[in-house]
Amino acid sequence: MILPEMHWADSSRGRTFAKDPSVIRFGGRYLMYYSICPFGDGREDDGWALGIAASNDLTHWEKVGEILPMQEIDRKGFAAPAAWVRDGRVHLFYQTYGNWRTDAICHAWSEDGIHFIPDPSNPVFAPTGEWTAGRAIDAEICPVGDRYFLYYATRDPEMEIQMIGVAATPLDSDFSKASWTQLTDGPILVPELPWERRCIEAPIVFQREGRYWMFYAGGYNNEPQQIGVAHSEDGIRWTRLSDEPFLPAGKPGEWNASESGHPGLFIEPDGTTHLFYQGNCDNGASWYLSKVIVDWVAGRPVLRKNR
Repeated sequence: MILPEMHWADSSRGRTFAKDPSVIRFGGRYLMYYSICPFGDGREDDGWALGIAASNDLTHWEKVGEILPMQEIDRKGFAAPAAWVRDGRVHLFYQTYGNWRTDAICHAWSEDGIHFIPDPSNPVFAPTGEWTAGRAIDAEICPVGDRYFLYYATRDPEMEIQMIGVAATPLDSDFSKASWTQLTDGPILVPELPWERRCIEAPIVFQREGRYWMFYAGGYNNEPQQIGVAHSEDGIRWTRLSDEPFLPAGKPGEWNASESGHPGLFIEPDGTTHLFYQGNCDNGASWYLSKVIVDWVAGRPVLRKNR
């Protein structure tokens, strides 16, 4: 099997497992936050948690820490981190895990990127309305005009269809619960294409040359989950770039044959765009993290081919 240059996982909990990458530059190095699975050995309060890895080149990673449950709200576990650097602090958004309909978005912050203080108002956001079950996962933060937009995945009232919603808070926000306003009484992106099946989740949003771009995951885990792209002028109304996946699952026998999913993003100061993602070839018995470079041709994203 041919493996990509970055093919990394955490084996500290008895499985080869790392999901949901979020990468930042902080304290003179790159930090990657990711989900780690329960130990699964019957120990008390065994749930999902977050790992932290460090790198000097965005390719070779070393685990440097873990974030374990910090409050009663996340006692069962948490997952799907989204890291954002502002004013010398790392702000971390994440979802509670194990509460099904009532899982929601939480917030914590850190001075060193390793040790976090949870927001006392947690959970800071969950959607309301007849269109949603009230669940919120897969947080993503992006500045849009004079506000931060919070993108999240939710489900329909029957808990069958995964879709994307959006909320907002002022740029000078403390990100606490009272600061967020739900922007729409309905989803901003729902699964429509055959390869998206019944799920769109894990939105990653950024601005480039006056337009907003979203990498998102289509399909539930290992259906296969694959990565698509959409664009927007206002961060609310979105148009797909293509009817086909931007980053598909691998072919049979390849390391990511079961899926290429849950995107993460890091953009270097010179504009180099690194698309991180999770994959496996064993229907989820293991999970690895990898990355590809996205080039921009005539204003559109294009996967860089191996050279």
